[in-house]
Amino acid sequence: MARGGQGLARVAVVVRAGAAPLWWLGVLAAGIGALVPGLTGRRIGVLAGVALFIVATAVVASVRRKRYAALAGPAVRAGKHDVLQDRAVTVRNWRRGHRWWLLLAFLAALGSAFAVPAAAGLLMAGCGAGLWLKSAWIGRREQADDALLWVRVDWLARNAGRPAGTAVRAYRSTGIAAGDAAPGGARRKKAALV
Repeated sequence: MARGGQGLARVAVVVRAGAAPLWWLGVLAAGIGALVPGLTGRRIGVLAGVALFIVATAVVASVRRKRYAALAGPAVRAGKHDVLQDRAVTVRNWRRGHRWWLLLAFLAALGSAFAVPAAAGLLMAGCGAGLWLKSAWIGRREQADDALLWVRVDWLARNAGRPAGTAVRAYRSTGIAAGDAAPGGARRKKAALV
């Protein structure tokens, strides 16, 4: 890293990194769990799961929005010596840091299917959907401000998460074309060849 520079990770990418594994592991756990009759029966389990999915999606999508907005407001421009982390590196770091939690959550969702079929799997999937919605909200803010939001890598938690945690004191910003991720943290689409 160059003198005086910081490693920066995209805020939206860190938020979005957990969405796909939570979604797919949750859908898989719910599908397998629906095969088990369970103590409550499949119908009650699925209905409870749908309710948990809706609540989890809403809570995860809305939690800490004020903190994100407070950090984004005074964001300063990234310096020329700052190193922008690739999207793939940010996603890989988050998933490595959370792999055991994801595995435990998946196993717990499978195990709980013997009591309430599919409910815990749908709860996991709802958490993933909430993260997608939150990253989309960050993306809309980035587009409105015409600036991408970045967080210092050394301010993230040890597991490469918590982009709005207590250790984060401010965000940095760049132009909308910086980095390899679009607003909201999705892969940037390649320009079509003419």
